[in-house]
Amino acid sequence: MSFDGRILSGVSVLAAIVETGSFARAAERIGLSDSGVSRAIGRLEGRLGIRLLDRTTRSLMLTDEGRRFYEDVKPHLDAIADASLTASGNASSVRGRLKVDIDPFFLPLVLAGRLGAFCDRYPDLSIEFVTRDHLGDLVAEGIDLAVRFGQPKLQSLVSQRLIEAPILTVASNGYVEKYGRPGHPSDLSSHRCLQFIDPQTRQPFEWEFVREGETIEVATSGPLTFTDPKSMLEECLAGTGVAQVIGWGVGARLQRGDLIDLFPGWHGERFPLFAYHPSRKHPPAKVRAFIDFCLAVSKAL
Repeated sequence: MSFDGRILSGVSVLAAIVETGSFARAAERIGLSDSGVSRAIGRLEGRLGIRLLDRTTRSLMLTDEGRRFYEDVKPHLDAIADASLTASGNASSVRGRLKVDIDPFFLPLVLAGRLGAFCDRYPDLSIEFVTRDHLGDLVAEGIDLAVRFGQPKLQSLVSQRLIEAPILTVASNGYVEKYGRPGHPSDLSSHRCLQFIDPQTRQPFEWEFVREGETIEVATSGPLTFTDPKSMLEECLAGTGVAQVIGWGVGARLQRGDLIDLFPGWHGERFPLFAYHPSRKHPPAKVRAFIDFCLAVSKAL
């Protein structure tokens, strides 16, 4: 099959549909009518000889063939966008729309309150954040980048290890006054410990402690189990139980005395923060800029 410009035009329409999640929003973005968008996709499907999208009155998603095709062509669309900026003498410009699947802990407890500086630096870029307890389908949902703790098992994604966060075991003063302060991690087996679900295994995280090469695991239990780290932290602050949290999000509370670091000598455990994107090619400028921003904020904490 020989290439013609109609394929590139159709791919641009497909990208708009994937990124916005609907024909109507795609039409609004690219300045076509709803019927014009539908015809463009129909022509592209006819040209390729495959069905790209499964459409019902309530849902819209890529078919398996559509996913493979989109994974192949999306990097080239990003490269064209970057090349156009380079040709116009504006290679360092970061603009357009960036959709980020972001860790539900990292956004509210690390990035929130610091994003204004990034917006000021790149006024032509808009960001949409998607937060949930598991990594979504980046391609099907038109997501440019994911920033997540822990490395998923999806081999189709390109991963970049950014930094490692310390894991702290904390409790409020109210909890310690009521239940006593554990003197050693092993004492936690008889304490009320707030559990947090590992999104990959769907089971509570194991409690591990590391000190100068020594590693111990402690079997813990408690009345509450969470998938939302912010809610778990609020319950910890309220004195409901002991929690293991990523150290970046609790520094101010420790300084104010709202929380107590129960085992300051056992900070050896680290939890890695990764950036993921679906392209095997060099990520576009907007993706690189946001990764650099996340890295800079993390290092400053």
